[in-house]
Amino acid sequence: MPSLWIKGARIIDPASKRDEVGDLFITDGKIVGSLSAAARKRARKLEGRGLVAAPGLVDIHVHFREPGQTHKETIATGSRAAAAGGFTTVICMPNTAPVADSAGTIQFMKDVIARDAVIRVLPTGCITLGMKGQALAPIGSLKRAGVVAITDDGECVQNNDLMRRAVEYAKMFDLPVMDHCQDQSMTQGAAMNEGVVSTRLGLRGWPNAAEDLIVARNVILAEYTGAHIHLQHISSKFAVEEIRRAKARGAKVTAEATPHHLALTESALGTYDTNFKMNPPLRTEEDRKALIAGLRDGTIDLIATDHAPHTDSDKDREFDFAANGILGLETALPVVLDVLVRQHRFRLPRVIDLMSRQPARVMRLPGGTLGEGSVADVCVFNPDETWRYDAKAGFSKSNNSPWHGQTLTGRVKATICAGRLVYDQGRILDGS
Repeated sequence: MPSLWIKGARIIDPASKRDEVGDLFITDGKIVGSLSAAARKRARKLEGRGLVAAPGLVDIHVHFREPGQTHKETIATGSRAAAAGGFTTVICMPNTAPVADSAGTIQFMKDVIARDAVIRVLPTGCITLGMKGQALAPIGSLKRAGVVAITDDGECVQNNDLMRRAVEYAKMFDLPVMDHCQDQSMTQGAAMNEGVVSTRLGLRGWPNAAEDLIVARNVILAEYTGAHIHLQHISSKFAVEEIRRAKARGAKVTAEATPHHLALTESALGTYDTNFKMNPPLRTEEDRKALIAGLRDGTIDLIATDHAPHTDSDKDREFDFAANGILGLETALPVVLDVLVRQHRFRLPRVIDLMSRQPARVMRLPGGTLGEGSVADVCVFNPDETWRYDAKAGFSKSNNSPWHGQTLTGRVKATICAGRLVYDQGRILDGS
């Protein structure tokens, strides 16, 4: 593997509080302090003037659909979309077909990852068998097979006692529990946020309370058991307030927000465009601002995309029956830069922290730093470049994005994973 030399970039490393223009050196897959004169002559040079070199982004919530739904996405296409978005580590959800509730399915996924992924892809296992919420999956076997967490994302365990047993077992095996917070008895047939807009559009509403009740349940279980519960794609103001109070009491809960919930509200659904339909649904402006405040004060720990590819036939349907979910990996960085840095005056190092070091910390993964000796995961991007996003020309197998055709600001130029340049100026460099 040739040495890499990123020259004259703005180097931002939140872990060491480094923010300066300089050079970044990589050899043998690690960040090093310098290269010898001879090594510099042989090194592959990347011009960094006007660019930012940051830790590789980490996304702990993606759907790559393999096995069983490869018409929507594969580990190969999903990992390429991630690399194009500056991500060097992602965590896949288990709602595949079959679902990832057995060691055999996890091994299959690991084999495909080893063969096809261009970045680091990590699997999760199910909380319950078949994701049916009736009996626990074999959590110990899943841990031995290599999962980094358990979750029924896409569903939510409705039985509180079963969820209690799940988090107790997960604690025994030192696994985080990631939960999709949704009281399904309150959301049957719901298509969007409940409120004035849903009434005007004639669509059945999805109340905030459906999320808030499960957030409260999980806070109680985290405090009761001492287990770590991670709350996925938080969207409600009340939920943010509940998490803030829980953290003040020392509850072992963490939480994420998505770029789309930070950038968009229910008002975007006025044309019935199903690319704005998602779970949880887009909420109100008050909810959106609460998420941003939660990120600012640390109540919400990180940003995750919930990248959810769907085919045209899944989305090109009556709004009530269209699938929930959107693409997120290739647009995450510019969308977050626009919302947090340009609109809400977050410092750029803070935003990078929310997308790299913090997700790595929450899931106890390596990464999120450019410190000397660390694994060389690097995202190089131009924060000021404007470009038109064409979802149909992206690396994902699907194109269900609300940002299709829009002009975005901030573009990834290169992605380096474990010292290997995997994405450069719009091209995947994987040897294929």
